[in-house]
Amino acid sequence: MKIAHVVDSMEVGGAEMLVAQMCDAQRDMGHTPCVFAIAALGDIGVRLQSDGFVVQANVGQHLFDAARNFYRIFNELRPDVVHLHNPTPAIYAALPARMAGTASIVSTRHSLVAAPRRRVEEIKYAVASLLCDWVVGVCDATTANLRDMHSIRPRKIVRIYNGAVPLRRVAKQECPSKSGFLLLYVGRLEPVKNHGLLLQAFRLALFSLPNLQLWMVGDGSERKSLENLATGLGIASQVTFWGQQIDVAPFFSNADAFVMSSRSEGLPVSLLQGFSLGVPAIVTDVGGMAEAVRMAEAGVIVSALDPGEMAAAILQLARNDESRNRFSENAAIAYAAHFSLERMLDAYMELYCKA
Repeated sequence: MKIAHVVDSMEVGGAEMLVAQMCDAQRDMGHTPCVFAIAALGDIGVRLQSDGFVVQANVGQHLFDAARNFYRIFNELRPDVVHLHNPTPAIYAALPARMAGTASIVSTRHSLVAAPRRRVEEIKYAVASLLCDWVVGVCDATTANLRDMHSIRPRKIVRIYNGAVPLRRVAKQECPSKSGFLLLYVGRLEPVKNHGLLLQAFRLALFSLPNLQLWMVGDGSERKSLENLATGLGIASQVTFWGQQIDVAPFFSNADAFVMSSRSEGLPVSLLQGFSLGVPAIVTDVGGMAEAVRMAEAGVIVSALDPGEMAAAILQLARNDESRNRFSENAAIAYAAHFSLERMLDAYMELYCKA
């Protein structure tokens, strides 16, 4: 089966990591996956190219040019499946895929799709969804939001939980050194991730437990301002910004808890990677990440508005070995039961054949 994945870019991000993992696994299953990025190739795209995958970037900056290019690509490639990841790929490539005679067109929304929404983008997406055979939400919260908005037919909307390749546990001598109780964040450094709340909560927790550490793994537009905020709060010596990392296993292998403070979130791959190693989580009560932690009973869920509540959760996990061990066991069980890459792939492969 020829499978064409269409993405915004292949820079480092959760959806992009997921697409790369899907390509690896689909090729192992005997299929022929390839990737088309509307914008930048990115580090993940370079890695896929070096592994022998067809990856084409900068397909088109504007709707007309991109649609024309996608029609030419699909007409020549003749894919059995076009899998569109997030709104812009669907808006740009759904019509060309249908015009080229693609048998199965699937659109996945990796975000929460929560209000306030970008009205014009969602109207365009509603039109594009008419051309898709299936619209996938990565959690129950996303699928509920999709059903509540515009004109997508309810029968087209399905929920497939994200999955992730399990991380290998790295020996302590191969991990960055740490001291004390280590909190780990892995993700983009962007406003929606609400890192100001996390840093304020961390500062409050430090008053009661001075041996805390916070590692921030990832990059983005907010990095400099967050480094400045950490300095201004007087916590810079306990907070380490590691920048973008392709291999996050050494960081998760050292972590005592995973933490994410987002205002809006789908189902982040980094949370599932943590589950695969039994890392308990502290997350804000939004979207699929809260849904997953609640279902798994694998951590503490807090308000996205109250740093004091997050600080209390940090202290609770750091001081209570029994709770932390229980959350850790539950995380590993939930990963195997619900969030493995194999489970996700089986669901998508079944969907590809249903069009």
